[in-house]
Amino acid sequence: MDNKIIRQNIYKGYIYQFASYFGITSLWVMYLGQRGLSLWQIGLCESIFHIASFMFELPTGVLADRFKYKTILIFGRLLAFISAAIMLFANNFFFFAVSFIFSAWSYNMQSGTIDALMYESLDPKDRQGRYPHVISVSNSLIEAASTIGAMLAAVFVHWHFQTTYWIEIACAIIAGLTAYKMHEPIRQKDRAAESQPRIWSIVKGSAKFLYQTKQLQHLIMIEALFSSICTCYYYYFQSLMADYHFSSWSISLLMLTSAITNIAAVQMTPYLQRRFPQKHLIFGLSVLLTLSMLLTWIDWIPTLVGLYLIVNLLAAAVEPLFSNYNNQLIPSGQRATLLSTASMLFSLSMIIMFPLVGYLIQMINFSMAFGLLGLIFCALLFWETLAGRKSAA
Repeated sequence: MDNKIIRQNIYKGYIYQFASYFGITSLWVMYLGQRGLSLWQIGLCESIFHIASFMFELPTGVLADRFKYKTILIFGRLLAFISAAIMLFANNFFFFAVSFIFSAWSYNMQSGTIDALMYESLDPKDRQGRYPHVISVSNSLIEAASTIGAMLAAVFVHWHFQTTYWIEIACAIIAGLTAYKMHEPIRQKDRAAESQPRIWSIVKGSAKFLYQTKQLQHLIMIEALFSSICTCYYYYFQSLMADYHFSSWSISLLMLTSAITNIAAVQMTPYLQRRFPQKHLIFGLSVLLTLSMLLTWIDWIPTLVGLYLIVNLLAAAVEPLFSNYNNQLIPSGQRATLLSTASMLFSLSMIIMFPLVGYLIQMINFSMAFGLLGLIFCALLFWETLAGRKSAA
């Protein structure tokens, strides 16, 4: 690719991600509550999402490595269109669950694939130097899109909430058209051979590489656990906002504040990567998350709101960090497959954790449930520290 096509692909990738991650449906917990679903049914919908995502994540990554990235991205937005349409007209738990399955598949189609396309679009000579900036800008746009969409959704919470899903349909169309106009990058495996590799050879090669690369195993396990805790806090905090009767303007203000802090965190990630070794940086962020969870035991709404902002900030910071760390380790021909494997592990973690946290919140309360998670995470960090010292000795 020449420099002009590279720039166009990166910019179109930004547009695609902004439209795909526009957070107009991010208040779905409140939406389903208004449509008559109980908290355990809402938690079950999220579990169904992650079960479907877990089952389909790896195949979509393999297909992206076998065929064209842009084809997978376009098909993913078609599935997002179908999911939003079902949410508009569903009137019982079964159809809402079906919508979540289509939503999971649409997520599978883009997770790993868009990152792989943008990474492969860069000149191989300076990928490692440029990609941290690209992924930083990308994640800043995702944070901005997610928050702007959530703020807009808050306007509709008490007035025509279904409008949010009509907007989601429009975003799916925009993202699909943008993906259609992108250039498919020439990958290293395409230069090495004219024939495409077989699907089984991609799976076999990816599994072998992951088995042999302990560092990558470690990274994707930490990312899955870290991100699942942050995701649970983000979504179940919506039930807290409903219980405390947050007004539309207060929800919008909270989303705006969160966006500002998240974007600042994302912009700081290239500096943090240069300033601190990978191991120390990941450990430090994990300690901050553990302390945040433990502090939820202070069952006071201003404290919980502050912790909500901190947890979202940490979630925003780790996304580009792990994306860069993982991409540096993964070979070109297996990039989408192995990135999808990381997403699959996150889904597996959410299948277990999301309904468990929902059950704990119903049995005890929000603060006690996340405080207990903080204790568990603290024990894991202690074990990790001991294991690291033993291996170094």
